[in-house]
Amino acid sequence: MSDRDGPASLDLGAFSLSLAVADLAASQAFYEKLGFRATGGSAADNYLIMANGTTLIGLFQGMFEGNILTFNPGLNNDMEQVDGFTDVRSIQQALEGADIELNERVADDNPAGPAHITLVDPDGNAILIDQFF
Repeated sequence: MSDRDGPASLDLGAFSLSLAVADLAASQAFYEKLGFRATGGSAADNYLIMANGTTLIGLFQGMFEGNILTFNPGLNNDMEQVDGFTDVRSIQQALEGADIELNERVADDNPAGPAHITLVDPDGNAILIDQFF
């Protein structure tokens, strides 16, 4: 692997696409027709997590602009907690060591627990690395 490929053992966890939707109910109905089912979130809270096998999408109404590639360290694609995951703080250090600019950094005074970082790829796609625990 070359230096251009990034850190070799960087495990980002579960992947999902977080979609900014205009009408949560209409989006839910559409994705259900594609075989997705709601597995988390709450329509009352303006978001749903939808699954089709191990494929995950989040539908978010009025929470952010644009779609976001989302990674969750410590979770697998069945949204189950895994042992021995790469902590988001270690991911942050590896990305900074690879000269990747972060938009939002993990608080330096938070050595463990929930945290997130955000960045943008060269084409302007937003990326969220969000650790829940």
